[in-house]
Amino acid sequence: MLNVNNNTAQIKREILTRIAKLQLAGKLADEIHYIPREIIPNKANPIRCCIYHDRQIIRMRVIAYLGFSLEDYDDEKTLAEYVNEALKREKPEPPMLTRLDDACNSCVQSHYMVTNACQACIARPCTTNCAKKAIHIKHGRAVIDDETCINCGLCMQNCPYHAIIKIPVPCEEACPVGAISKGENCKEQIDFNKCIFCGNCIRECPFGAMTDRGQLVDVLKHIIAGKKVSAMYAPAIAAQFRALPGQLESALKQAGFSRVWEVAAGADITADKEAREFAERMEHSEMMMTTSCCPAYVRAVRLHVPELSPCVSGTRTPMHYTAEIAKKADPDCVSVFIGPCLAKRQEGLNDEFVDYVLSIEEINALFIAKEIKVTEMEMSAGEITPTASGRNFAHTGGVAEAVRVRLDNPEILKPAVINGLDKAGIRQLKHYGKIKSGAVKHTAETPNLVEVMACEYGCIGGPSVITNPKNAALYLEKYIAAGNSEEKS
Repeated sequence: MLNVNNNTAQIKREILTRIAKLQLAGKLADEIHYIPREIIPNKANPIRCCIYHDRQIIRMRVIAYLGFSLEDYDDEKTLAEYVNEALKREKPEPPMLTRLDDACNSCVQSHYMVTNACQACIARPCTTNCAKKAIHIKHGRAVIDDETCINCGLCMQNCPYHAIIKIPVPCEEACPVGAISKGENCKEQIDFNKCIFCGNCIRECPFGAMTDRGQLVDVLKHIIAGKKVSAMYAPAIAAQFRALPGQLESALKQAGFSRVWEVAAGADITADKEAREFAERMEHSEMMMTTSCCPAYVRAVRLHVPELSPCVSGTRTPMHYTAEIAKKADPDCVSVFIGPCLAKRQEGLNDEFVDYVLSIEEINALFIAKEIKVTEMEMSAGEITPTASGRNFAHTGGVAEAVRVRLDNPEILKPAVINGLDKAGIRQLKHYGKIKSGAVKHTAETPNLVEVMACEYGCIGGPSVITNPKNAALYLEKYIAAGNSEEKS
């Protein structure tokens, strides 16, 4: 997993912050064209061939964060024209993922390479374990015949000196469903008929060539216009900002939101419904049920493991139930979900109660633009106080545990967790699909509840997080513990 602190992430956050500051000052259309030059000044060391190419890529990033697809990029349209078009937009348009052609590095095809660490040892496990005889010793070093090699990786696995390495194409390597491949110009292309919007490519591309389409401009437009805008923040958000219960409520209200709802309350509804559904399915002797709160997982099943579809819970997601609560409380409000997930952006397009979905990076940019420090905010009372298990949805294993504690007969539960939909996770899914179809025998050890999270660590490891997931897990525990203390007192 590419660390959350890197140049590409920092550039993205800088652009988002500048967009927020300009829009809040009423200068977005007039001064947005300065952003590429401000981020890449005249004396900057070029990242690409020259600073002008670097500025062109920044310009394209700006357009994506204004909410546009770069597959429809118009080089002749000014940034001001893009701003005016964005401000007239009534709702976001799919897909929520886009590709910056100029930023793509056209990486060479994935392959294995022998390094200087090779000792041409007598054991030569690289040659003896290569079924295709693609490795030979020449001039005191192993050499791989690229035409014969099938990229199985056995040579790398068996080298005692770790002298053989894999040169990957990061976005292709990260995509669990083969939705990314090279086009005719050697640039990476996205097949949206395969894509599950997990966001792995956004997280792993070191050139930032894959990115999400922003909605911050749309939300700020409504806030500035004085409309009632309700924020709904996922539990993972609190962990990103090291917040205590109530601090995010204060911060979001200071940022301009009229009401704030914690999505853990919706998670409680999801857990209640999934527990009842699971019990009913088991009463009817069904084989297994899988959770439904991760939209990337649900799409993965629909597109790539359809035989598992009958097992997916019919319960809606915490985002949906929270948005329904927000709309019932304020029917005319603009509902805005805030989360760490690309798939939630895509889900929001089809949810009747959700108007917009902001990423953690976008809300962080808004906080910076308005000089709001979450950890220094007072703790205000939330609209609804969720349970600890609802807040723990953000962490892998949290959904299954929330279902367990709600069962009248928890002994019937045999849970399993898929912690991240990488390629290994997809293989696990397909294994469960084979069990469902009868291709693999169902045994007493087969789990009857499978929780699936597309991101390793759960939502706290989403593609737009700003905090290392391991640290975020600790902050989430403190957040839940603080909430429990308040409830008991």
